[in-house]
Amino acid sequence: MSYSSPSKLLTMITVLVMLAMSMTMVQGQGTRVGFYSSTCPRVESIVQSTVKSHFQSDQTLAAGLLRLHFHDCFVQGCDGSILIDGSNTEKNAVANGGLRGFEVIDDAKKQIEAVCPGVVSCADILALAARDAVVLSNGGSWAVPTGRRDGRVSSASDVNNFPSPSDSIDVQKQKFADKGLTTQDLVTLVGGHTIGTTACFFFSDRLYNFNGTGRPDPSIDPTFLPQLKSLCPNRVGGLNRVALDNGSEKSFDNSWFSNLRSGRGILKSDQLLWTDNSTNTFVQRFLGVRGLLGLTFSVEFGKSMVKMSNIGVKTGSDGEIRKICSAFK
Repeated sequence: MSYSSPSKLLTMITVLVMLAMSMTMVQGQGTRVGFYSSTCPRVESIVQSTVKSHFQSDQTLAAGLLRLHFHDCFVQGCDGSILIDGSNTEKNAVANGGLRGFEVIDDAKKQIEAVCPGVVSCADILALAARDAVVLSNGGSWAVPTGRRDGRVSSASDVNNFPSPSDSIDVQKQKFADKGLTTQDLVTLVGGHTIGTTACFFFSDRLYNFNGTGRPDPSIDPTFLPQLKSLCPNRVGGLNRVALDNGSEKSFDNSWFSNLRSGRGILKSDQLLWTDNSTNTFVQRFLGVRGLLGLTFSVEFGKSMVKMSNIGVKTGSDGEIRKICSAFK
């Protein structure tokens, strides 16, 4: 093959580099799409049907499965360590209180073991289930790279630097950067709060005593404040649940970003994404604000999920393939 000019050669090299970068984004660290195509070709359909069955009984499990995957990846990497039972495991760390969806993963694993024993990791089942949960909530789909192996360590003491609702933007950005994720990834992934709920005790200080002032957080829409106070009475009702995306908590869409713009973000860490200049631009791009290059939330969410799902993965001979997701082999 010959090129008539250096510029054409440079263009071809650029295209090849971009192709390689896109493949790295989908593959990443030893995982790849279709890893089980010959060893367990039904794995994705089994996970999908299992998630759908549980979702039809309880739609709130969608947010639970997405959060479960996120919590798994941010501690010890995406290795299924969040699934291990035990008094001192990640599952029982304070930051992981209220996690749900374990029974869905156990159910899928049992069905997969019946047809492909000792082949599919719990970490991969969790990654697939998170994607399927988003799709069932009317979100977009994405190709999930597989090939992760399960970790052999799960300790509550390792859950000591997890993103918190009280984190400043700088702290949030640093915690995500430590995992190889960008500021855009931060805004995109936290956008997963478009489905699900949170407990009042995570944000009630914003309603009654923001930063010790004895007054509400001024960034809250004053017309929204009475509704929040009725849902979270002062000093009581700390365990009451409130939708993270007011008015659209069961649909995976970009309305959560609209709520941030309107001062209706629930968690302090969420609302800061609008008020801080370094993250506000990405929120506006998801909203399609004129004059800015738009971003499509469903597309970008899939890209960021692929990046997140490759954090610290164990592949090859590292780790193990559990027979039961809640116990080491």
